[in-house]
Amino acid sequence: MRVGVLTGGGDCPGLNAVIRAVVRKGVKEFGDEFVGFRDGWKGPLEGLTMELGVDQVRGILPRGGTILGSSRTNPFAVEGGVEQIKANLASAGVDALVAIGGEDTLGVATKLHDLGVNVVGVPKTIDNDLSGTDFTFGFDTAVNIASEAIDRLHTTAESHHRVLVVEVMGRHAGWIALHSGIAGGANVVLIPERPFDIEQVCAFVEQRFESKYAVIMVVSEGAVPADGTGMTLVSGEKDAFGHVRLGGIGERLASEIEARTGKEARAVVLGHIQRGGTPTAFDRWLATRFGLQAIGAVHDGDFGTMMALRGTDIVRVPLAEGTKELKLVSPEEYAEAEVFFG
Repeated sequence: MRVGVLTGGGDCPGLNAVIRAVVRKGVKEFGDEFVGFRDGWKGPLEGLTMELGVDQVRGILPRGGTILGSSRTNPFAVEGGVEQIKANLASAGVDALVAIGGEDTLGVATKLHDLGVNVVGVPKTIDNDLSGTDFTFGFDTAVNIASEAIDRLHTTAESHHRVLVVEVMGRHAGWIALHSGIAGGANVVLIPERPFDIEQVCAFVEQRFESKYAVIMVVSEGAVPADGTGMTLVSGEKDAFGHVRLGGIGERLASEIEARTGKEARAVVLGHIQRGGTPTAFDRWLATRFGLQAIGAVHDGDFGTMMALRGTDIVRVPLAEGTKELKLVSPEEYAEAEVFFG
């Protein structure tokens, strides 16, 4: 069988581990041939390919990013895009496609499967917001990076008696902020699921300083104030999937806190650092298992499915189930963090 592989959306620690596992098992157990499609859905859309075999995947397990490249190309936003993908897959002799990506990438995979393309999905996002799976690879790495940064920032906050606002990724879901905030001993955690009251935030700041300690605040990039003023927007620009570019909430919060409380406040934006570099052991383990199961699904003809972690088992769920809704932080989970506010 000739199998295509692509990685779409934002780069993520663990992508190379998936590619390696798919190829190694496919070649060793099934005698498969592989073709790598470059730069996400842009690859099959424009016929951008690269050789992909055992030699190409040697040594990539600990590497961050993706050897296949990535993009946010949406073939359904391109006139004749679906027909072009089908034609290029046929031209490359591809019998099946393994698509590794998040909500948008797998959303495209779901539609293509409905249109007759043999595709299997592997969930990827550092935001951990895909429904259908307990965890996605990349999340653990992002949380560990953010937690280490918070650990280091505590000493600066205390030395200079400052409020340090740490902005982490999380457009719609606050999983990174919640996990890294609890692990790093943050005094306030703000997430998209719970619009915040700036007055209450400032009260937490004042309360913390009364105890002679400085403040570490962790905020998701998609967090918004309770009145919905939209102060997170950098611009009105949107990507091919219609997502508005986010960012700036950390700076806005630091400025607002300093103006309201008189306490010196600074913002630290971790940005792309969270998803760069080598993946943690957990993410390598999870990504590898996803890849092994994905090529198994291809040979079972179980197309239109997505690999998912349920407990300690890797199971297959319909692609539509994995992308139909976002997995958000529940009020109960957020309440656990609120114990430590102020």
